[in-house]
Amino acid sequence: MTLDFILLSVLVLAALWTVMTIRLIHSIVGLAITSVILSIIMYRLNSPLAAVFELSVCAGLISVIFIIAVGFTERTSKKMFPAERKERLTRFWYLPFIIIAAALLMSQFLIVPHFELPPPAESQNVRNVLWNLKHLDLLGQVIVLLAGAFGVAVLFKESKK
Repeated sequence: MTLDFILLSVLVLAALWTVMTIRLIHSIVGLAITSVILSIIMYRLNSPLAAVFELSVCAGLISVIFIIAVGFTERTSKKMFPAERKERLTRFWYLPFIIIAAALLMSQFLIVPHFELPPPAESQNVRNVLWNLKHLDLLGQVIVLLAGAFGVAVLFKESKK
């Protein structure tokens, strides 16, 4: 149970760092770390397929697409960097306080998250689950992957002009 709280704490800190940092590359790394920790949590919840998809798509593919997109953006000048950092901190100043308040409320009222899933009704192979039971989930992931690929293709096309 302590490992679950540690994972959730690190997940929240990584997500907070992703939002609060000014550098895009740091945000991408924070997003990848958040996805990796989330996939570990999913695996601990006996959901290995969801963990593998989270790890491959979010931590892998999406991070690569974001890094490619950042390669096409202009760097912030040294003069503008402090102003943008200050603007980002003033925009999101309340997030750490909300997280601390939520943690204190949860600890005060002893709200303990329940991390156990019921056992599966029957043992099925991966092929049957993916193609017969989760076809809409699979279609959604294919659509997200294609949207990312087409977005990168549009960025490449615009950069040539």
